[in-house]
Amino acid sequence: MKFKKVNISKFFEQIEKLKNIQQEFLNKYDVDDILSNSKIFEILIANELSHILIPGHSGSRDTKDEFDNVYEYKHFKETSSNHSWTFNDFSDTTIRKLNDTKSVIFAHINDTNKSSDKFILDWYYEVSGHLMSSYLNEKVKKIKNTRKMINVSSNQIEKNLNIHKTTLSGENVSGLYFKDLEKIYNVIKEIQQITNVKNILTSNKIWEVITSVHLNHNVNSEQGGRKGSHDAFDEKLNQFEYKISKTKSWNFQDISENVLNKYNKIKFFVLAVKDPVNISIKRIFLVNKKLVKRIREKLYSKMKKKGALRRLQVSASFNDIKRYIIEDIKID
Repeated sequence: MKFKKVNISKFFEQIEKLKNIQQEFLNKYDVDDILSNSKIFEILIANELSHILIPGHSGSRDTKDEFDNVYEYKHFKETSSNHSWTFNDFSDTTIRKLNDTKSVIFAHINDTNKSSDKFILDWYYEVSGHLMSSYLNEKVKKIKNTRKMINVSSNQIEKNLNIHKTTLSGENVSGLYFKDLEKIYNVIKEIQQITNVKNILTSNKIWEVITSVHLNHNVNSEQGGRKGSHDAFDEKLNQFEYKISKTKSWNFQDISENVLNKYNKIKFFVLAVKDPVNISIKRIFLVNKKLVKRIREKLYSKMKKKGALRRLQVSASFNDIKRYIIEDIKID
């Protein structure tokens, strides 16, 4: 880890540009959050396939076409460790809902082009919602893991469903979102150079980066691997675990005993409240790592009540953290 001092004024100049782009998205497409939950990849896929974004995230499909047929998107990036598409925490209800979906798009995103900061949709599979629902309904009977999740691979789609990939030869420059994507890529390129953080559009990393600039931290480009086991570090190379939420309740997912023990290596937790519409962080709580005790208590209590859990996950509310707060930072 090597600390880099961030030019704060230049950073927030670029954030202002992102705010303007997001406002344009809201005005033109009724989409008010283009950065959270890998939304950028939905925009990319929609542009290439001439689909229309559906506002919102969970609870609805991702896009529709001109005939109001709806689509579900799944994607993985070439640099991802898992080269398959994941259905997480699905139930019989979500499987049945696929019957009302025109198709599920299983997309491959090429993010390895060193001469460009663009993501490219270079191939995908299109599986009818009815066929996918039937397939998952059969496969779910064999699932043994408590999370009730399943990975779908290219091999499964080709051999079990007899569907072949569609390859794209280039970008859809006449797509509805092409110019907007170009604007986003240009700003993100500047932010990545200013902060020395890669893959800012992946997952929710942009919110970690904004939080880190307020705290004079650096975000690890690769978290959980050899280059950094936690989210951020400071000039003295102290490490920090970040959680970002829209409310004063933060999710701790996949919290095995091993993960909880790893928190002993951090200096403290950074729990932030974001404003996705205005692309800002409103409040930051610096929280003593003794919070781990409370997280463990909540997890074991949940396990005692419900038995085997589908996912080792609990949330920490403001009431859970208030006794451990080191500093409460309100951002103007």
